[in-house]
Amino acid sequence: MIQTLLIVGYSLIVFKIQILGSIPAIFLINLLLAFTALALGLLISTFADTEFQMLQFIPIVVIPQIFFTGLIPIDHMLGWLQPIAHIMPLYYGANALTGIIAKGQSLAVFYPDVVALLGFFLLFLGLNLLTMRKYRQV
Repeated sequence: MIQTLLIVGYSLIVFKIQILGSIPAIFLINLLLAFTALALGLLISTFADTEFQMLQFIPIVVIPQIFFTGLIPIDHMLGWLQPIAHIMPLYYGANALTGIIAKGQSLAVFYPDVVALLGFFLLFLGLNLLTMRKYRQV
């Protein structure tokens, strides 16, 4: 949350960017993204035997998410690529943040995005519980 505070503060003060929406909504979306990313990172780490192996997984997970957030408009992608965006958690976070910051839309408009992020978090958390059983002594 400190990173969010620094980025929002820097954007407002230094770049004079006008945020049209609610700053608490921005913090909420970033908090959901952080928890989802943490759960995904923990899940992926269960498949790595070493720290170096975990570092090799990062680009495999992060780079596709960046491309499917709207960096390249989803409408301009090939038809078979478009549905892939909807299985990327960052897509929902970027959609909500863009609407809140640039369009001034309320968080209520992004209820489906919030639910999707919560769903991804719970899915990754549940999968973590299942995959971590191999490390537990029962």
